[in-house]
Amino acid sequence: MSLSKQLPVLPAEGTDTGRTRLPSWLRRPLPQAGMQFTTDVVSDLRLETVCESAKCPNRAECWSNKTATFMILGNVCTRPCGFCSVPKGKTETVQADEPARLAEAAARLGLKYVVITSVTRDDLPDGGADHFYQCVLAVRERLGVQIEVLTPDFRGNKVAISRVIESRPDVFNHNTETVPRLYHRVRRNADYQRTLDLLAQVKQEAPDMKTKSGLMLGLGETRDELLQVCRDLRAVGCDMLTLGQYLAPTQSHLPVERYVPPAEFDELGVITREMGFSMVASGPFVRSSYHAGEMATEAATVLTIGEQAQ
Repeated sequence: MSLSKQLPVLPAEGTDTGRTRLPSWLRRPLPQAGMQFTTDVVSDLRLETVCESAKCPNRAECWSNKTATFMILGNVCTRPCGFCSVPKGKTETVQADEPARLAEAAARLGLKYVVITSVTRDDLPDGGADHFYQCVLAVRERLGVQIEVLTPDFRGNKVAISRVIESRPDVFNHNTETVPRLYHRVRRNADYQRTLDLLAQVKQEAPDMKTKSGLMLGLGETRDELLQVCRDLRAVGCDMLTLGQYLAPTQSHLPVERYVPPAEFDELGVITREMGFSMVASGPFVRSSYHAGEMATEAATVLTIGEQAQ
């Protein structure tokens, strides 16, 4: 069974304010118990998580299961993306002890698969690439677990990208987010070709490293535009793909143009798997790091079966 069929549909923690009423498939009860342990670990070790900063709709489920996606390099971003609720403004000083604190949190939570992301730090010469490197090494030295990085584009700095690759994450994830036509509105100061070039560089320098990318649906993209992006991702060797519904964090963010029905997500999952992605997770509440460990495991199984068949 594909992971997209296994993922439970969960509601947003808050009310989506995309100026249209939430459809029935986005209204489900939230799990309430079990979050406190994760909350205490994150607070005690003074860490940031994208779960909180990006108002992820899956936080209650993940934190109840002692899982979180760590966000390094502070909680203030240098880019004013129209979809994201992470604060923008004056950035914080990079904390040299953050890699050790992150590794300690992963140990306390008993994680077997650790996802590390960050705010975009265009104010740093390397965009924070060396800090990513130090965090990956600290977690691996402490736990020896699988690690996925979800990085910004480092403004296309190839040396910075290579530094992250040198840390040898098991999965290198960089989100495409939307179709090229909408980049100026959705991903201001980002560039579609730069995203493709980053993913291509990872495959060129580390052919065995799995690459991953994700898109939000419902921002005004057309089906043809979406499928062309997926073909472009396959053309640069992207292995794994996530497709999820955009939900506006607040009324000041971009509105939802369309709620994509679950059946359409299922259909898109079938189409994109046929393009050659080793793993696709497609559903309303799918997010880039949601069930990331299970996704990586299933992708590795698919790749192994494919190699045996050759």
